[in-house]
Amino acid sequence: MTTNPDKYKWGIFYFNPEDMRVIAPKQIQWMGWTLNFARPAVWLIIFAFIALIFYISRF
Repeated sequence: MTTNPDKYKWGIFYFNPEDMRVIAPKQIQWMGWTLNFARPAVWLIIFAFIALIFYISRF
């Protein structure tokens, strides 16, 4: 494991306000990357992604 499991909410959402990274490695490194939901930038990314999906679906 590359990160502390106590920093995960419900075992899947990485939430660490002390970590400045927006994208962090998952608990099991070969599984890829995850977002740090404690960072405000992540919520902007998610909102922009959802807005893009709604915009594209209108066509």
